[in-house]
Parts: sequence; C-alpha cells; structure tokens
Amino acid sequence: MSDLAPLLQGFFTDKLMLQLQASQHTIAAYRDTFTLLLGFAEQRTGQPPTRLSITDLDAPTIGAFLQHLEAVRGNTAATRNVRLAAMRSFFRYAALRAPEHAAVIQRVLAIPPKRFDRAIVNYLTTTETDALVAAPDRTTWTGRRDHALLLTDVHTGLRVSELIRLTLQDVHLGTGPHLRCHGKGRKDRCTPLTSDTVKVLKTWLKERGGERGDPLFPTRRGTPLSRDAVEALVIKYTRTAAVTCSSLAESTSPRTPCGTAPQWHSFTRGSTSP
Repeated sequence: MSDLAPLLQGFFTDKLMLQLQASQHTIAAYRDTFTLLLGFAEQRTGQPPTRLSITDLDAPTIGAFLQHLEAVRGNTAATRNVRLAAMRSFFRYAALRAPEHAAVIQRVLAIPPKRFDRAIVNYLTTTETDALVAAPDRTTWTGRRDHALLLTDVHTGLRVSELIRLTLQDVHLGTGPHLRCHGKGRKDRCTPLTSDTVKVLKTWLKERGGERGDPLFPTRRGTPLSRDAVEALVIKYTRTAAVTCSSLAESTSPRTPCGTAPQWHSFTRGSTSP
C-alpha cells in the first residue's frame, strides 16, 4: 500500500467527518477535488491511484493540475481556488502524520490562491421583485406553492439551501412571526416575517397540511424541492414576469454561474446570501 492511501482515508474519515463534522456538501466537494487530482496524477505519472505516493503530488504536479482545471476543464479562478483550498487542508493534515515528507508538503502549502476580479452583486428592484412574485399561476397548487416560496425568500433573504430545508415546524406565525432555519456553518437563526408573508404562509399552511417534520415547500410527491428545481422555477417565472416588466429580460443574460437566471440573492434586495 502507498503512503498516500491511508492519509487520504484518515483525512476524510477522521478529519472531515469526525473532527470537523463537515457537511455532506463539503465532503462531496473535497471528494470531487481528489478524484480529479488522482486522475490527473495517474495520467502524469503512469501510476494507478492505489500506488501513488504523496511525493507524486508535489508542488509542480499540483501547479500543473491547477492549470489543467482552468485551461482544459474551463474552471474559473474561483473554482480553482476552492480546489486548492481542499488540497491545502489535506496537506496540513498530512504534515503532522508524514513528517518525512515535510519539504514536499511545505512547497505545496506555499502555492498561493489566484487573484481575480469580483463581480458587483446585482439585485432586483421593488418593481421587479413584485413582478416575479406575482408571476406564478395561483389557480394551481404548484403556482400557490411557488408564490409562497418566492415571497418568503424575497422578504427573508434565505439561502436556497436553507429555503428547501424548511419544514412545517420551522414556521412560527403567532406573536413575533419568524422562520427558524439551520444555515451555513451549522448555525441556527431566526428570521422575522413581514405581515404580507405571514398572510400568504397562513393560507399555504392550511392547504399544505402534513406533519411537523414535512417540507414547507414540497414537490407533488411530498419530498423536498431540489436546488435544480428551484433554479428551474426561478427561470420560468423570470421569463413570465419579463412580459410585463421588461427590465427582467436582462436577468436572463449571463449574471449567474449557469447564465440563465438572476442570482438567487438578486431576489433579496441586496442580500449577499446566494
């Protein structure tokens, strides 16, 4: 067995899962980074991943891999930096467990992130958000769900991941109406609700029914909406709303990673929570 395999296994099972209790999203992102890196190293060295050594992942190899991400895979500088951060985390872990490779590890950790220009965060105006929220056809069950979902996010600024994880027990519409959500960094927070949002949610909850642990905004099958489903409905209603609000037509230009719809934080009137 190579010296790299047990280090990688320990990094994922001990460091990420047990010590840091990283989210599934973080673990999946790190997994994808090393899947790409090991595949690249195999092509570069001719050695299968099971026989690669930590010395095969030296600074020149990591540098070539980062260049490969941008030049061949078409990744942005931001994505390149995310991949580098995952690798740096692993090498910091390895430094304490493989001191015999300290020189190799030190040179990898010295690789800097790439600087890049950050785009200005765009947001929708009140007229645009009103048009978007009004776009769903409220004569249908799906339209009423989507109207409640869009209105809730416009007035709370929740991240899409927080929005789709909301359950019925997270909604409190009595005195001091608010939503309780479990957000980024495993932090719980309460977000107050406006009177308009309270009215819509009260009506939606009566129609929605269900148990306390059921998703607030479910699919027809009762399962939570996915990120892709939310993106699709945002695209759909943006196009619908653009018929009466022409400025929204610009929102289908490349302002987002997918180049098809407004950034999710565009609906939160300047919120920087994507």
